[in-house]
Amino acid sequence: MITVTFPDGNQRTYDKGTTAMDVAMSISHGLARNILSGTYDGQTIELNDPLTTDGTLQFFTWNEDGGKKAFWHSSAHVLAQAILHFYPEAKLTIGPAIEKGFYYDVDFGDEMISEKDFEKIEKQMLEFARQKFEFKLRAVTKAEALEAYKDNPYKTELIENLEDGTITFCDHADFTDLCRGGHIPHTGYIKAVKIMNVAGAYWRGDENNPQLTRVYGVSFMKAGELKEYLELLEEAKKRDHRKLGKELELFTFSQRVGQGLPLWLPKGAMLRERLENFLKRAQKKAGYSPVITPHIGNKELYVCSGHYAKYGKDSFQPIHTPEEGEEYLLKPMNCPHHCELYKATPKSYKDLPVRFAEFGTVYRYEQSGELHGLTRVRGFTQDDAHIFCTPDQLKDEFKSVIDLVLYIFKTLDFKDYTAQVSLRDPEKPEKYIGSDENWVKAESAIIEAADEKGLNTVVEYGEAAFYGPKLDFMVKDALGRSWQLGTIQVDYNLPERFELEYKGSDNQEHRPVMIHRAPFGSMERFVAVLLEHCGGNFPLWLTPEQVKILPVSDKYNEYAKEVAQFLEISDIRALVDERNEKIGRKIRDAEVSKTPFMLIVGEKEIESGQLSVRRHGQGDQGAMSKEEFVTLIANEISQLID
Repeated sequence: MITVTFPDGNQRTYDKGTTAMDVAMSISHGLARNILSGTYDGQTIELNDPLTTDGTLQFFTWNEDGGKKAFWHSSAHVLAQAILHFYPEAKLTIGPAIEKGFYYDVDFGDEMISEKDFEKIEKQMLEFARQKFEFKLRAVTKAEALEAYKDNPYKTELIENLEDGTITFCDHADFTDLCRGGHIPHTGYIKAVKIMNVAGAYWRGDENNPQLTRVYGVSFMKAGELKEYLELLEEAKKRDHRKLGKELELFTFSQRVGQGLPLWLPKGAMLRERLENFLKRAQKKAGYSPVITPHIGNKELYVCSGHYAKYGKDSFQPIHTPEEGEEYLLKPMNCPHHCELYKATPKSYKDLPVRFAEFGTVYRYEQSGELHGLTRVRGFTQDDAHIFCTPDQLKDEFKSVIDLVLYIFKTLDFKDYTAQVSLRDPEKPEKYIGSDENWVKAESAIIEAADEKGLNTVVEYGEAAFYGPKLDFMVKDALGRSWQLGTIQVDYNLPERFELEYKGSDNQEHRPVMIHRAPFGSMERFVAVLLEHCGGNFPLWLTPEQVKILPVSDKYNEYAKEVAQFLEISDIRALVDERNEKIGRKIRDAEVSKTPFMLIVGEKEIESGQLSVRRHGQGDQGAMSKEEFVTLIANEISQLID
């Protein structure tokens, strides 16, 4: 007999050799129908493989990431099977699950695949799926694996890097693939498939290697789920920040200026300024001091911090001055500069915590193929701050930063978020700097602070910064997509490297602890996510133009300007549309520009002293006086920013 323990601590005994699916059936037939994958003592298993030792069993359904990963990984096998059905000479490489779906990299040789081929591949995948082929994992020797793939240099390269005794193949129907495991019970779970697109991809991401064809797909357990997903993609296209940014005249790019270097148009600059002022007010209340640092720094600054050794090869190359041996870098991060600011004057424990805040622009050389609108750029502004505190102050300071992040999310209507505790990868200690002792203290402080604030957390190993662990806020937007917005990091290492000190109550010198934090992350990325989240319908306090005044003809333009001046005195941003256009056209254009309010001005309004008010997306709101309208705006803004 074996004892199986479940995540809630309950235990059951089973005959040795019982499968995970048998266990699920013994609990509930409904559970057995819904589980897609599982782990045993934390290791991925096949649901139909026998369990031979005591252990902890965890099941995953479609509602968990583990279930989706197994489903999409299994779908990649079926995609590969269908590709070989039509292109038997194609050479398969790798086919993982990704965040939404899966892909398979294929060397098609002289064959070409395009959108016209998608439908036949989809149909063949569903035909294979309907036959409910069981996925079976089997161990093979290295020699057997190499023999099986002797005509496939890509698989051969993968196998050469594997240890004998650790190699497995996955079989279903007459198809076999090199695979570590983690599959759904059989292909019949796959009920809906869509090939999304094809793209070029270098083997193992190296441009010196052969270029392959990457076939992207997505699959679901119900046809209705695929329909909903495709509708969501269409909505995402409408909300694409690059499209909206152009339509709303917020930002642009120029090849002459350089790839990945955004240019902010007046409306976008005003939007950014309001976001910055909003955070500056909150920071002032929280005791932060504003600082300003240069856009460049001596190379030795980043050598001292460890950033040059870690990222120097991927950064903009050093700037050589006329002085022999003198080199500068475009600033890739703000923290080393802030360490030098801290060092500028002696500190006592009575001076701590010190909180430096800066909207600092930094520059990082991203590969041109990775650039994407405002979400991946080469020059961006971080809402950066660094807190220098005593170890005893660390947890309270960390919790205060959490409060600030949550205030921002609430104000900007980000309601669905998870706090990711990003820790070291225990298998790769060489990726990190600093002592184990300091890492343990830093990780413990983050976990305890998140727990005391009652955050919904997940732990991810290997996601820490090279100098310390962090708390990353993963936010879901209106379309259910997940973004990393806001980060808080604990750092014992930079204070060591820069020899930062404060005099303690014992009159001895001590090292402060450093907290890195950026609630927005970067202004560019945050604006992009916010733009797509609200579809360009910014909160009233933030939108570049709050009101458009629409005179019904030219003779009412002067009165419209008087109304605009009245509103400006009340800090309401208003613009008069003086174009010689019909009022219907002006209303349509104001709707397209997503202006929250429109005020119609004509003979009737002049005589009555009132305004005809329209609301974006809602239509006519009736007539009201100028004073009533100002009160309406003020009340709405006060509800949004408390």
